Parts: sequence; structure tokens; C-alpha cells
Amino acid sequence: MMTRPMLVVAAAAAALVLTGCGSDGAEETVPVTATGSLEHLAAEVKCTPDMQTDADELRQALCENADGKFILLTFATDRGQREWINGAKDYGGHYLVGRKWIAVGEETTTVTALRETLGGDIEEGTDHSAHVSGEPSEGASHPGH
Repeated sequence: MMTRPMLVVAAAAAALVLTGCGSDGAEETVPVTATGSLEHLAAEVKCTPDMQTDADELRQALCENADGKFILLTFATDRGQREWINGAKDYGGHYLVGRKWIAVGEETTTVTALRETLGGDIEEGTDHSAHVSGEPSEGASHPGH
């Protein structure tokens, strides 16, 4: 039977293993997820936003900085954001998702670099490249489906 001090040591060791502490010293540090207006987020990552959409429910701008080209979007509601990304991910892409904002990068490296400043979670869209060959998909009557 384990004593209380032995249980505490075992729990602490398990926590270190589960969090990856002490493995190789290469811990990833992600800042607290940024909040604010589209202009504020753009300033944080040192880009001048080229506004494309300025509506009540969605604001969208093209941005470019040293990390690459990306689209920055802000949303009026969490639900609007989730509906947008659920639809967008069907088209592939690399997404950095924060609270009521999304950055869409041309490359994974772009959103990874933006994450170092803005925080957030990286999400990947669906990869449809397996269907690019021109060969008919299973059940299709002609190429291109």
C-alpha cells in the first residue's frame, strides 16, 4: 500500500510525463490569445490591413508581413465564427483561431509564426489533393469528381 507522500510523488511524476516536462527542454510557449479589433490584431503582427469586407457580422482584410500573406477576419459572435470556419475548412487551408477572430495563412509556417504573437489554436482544413489526379472518384461516371 502506498503512503500519502508516495502518492503525491507518483502524481507529480505522472503530471510531468503527461505534460511533456523534462523530456527534451523544447517546450512550446504560446502567449495568451489576443483580443481586440481587426486593426488592433493587425498592428500586433505588424501588418497594414487592406479591408475587403466591413460588415456588422464579419470584417475581413488582406495582410502581409515578414511571416507571409494571410487573411485576418473578426466576427461579431462566437457562433458566426464557428459557422464560418466549419464551412471554410472544407476548402483546405491553415487557420489560426482566437476568440472572435481567425487568421488564414497560405502556409502552415505563416499561421505558426502568427501564433507566436497572437496565441490561439491552429486548425487545418480538409486536404482534397487525393482527388486532383483527374481520375474518376469511386462511383463517378466521368473524371473530375
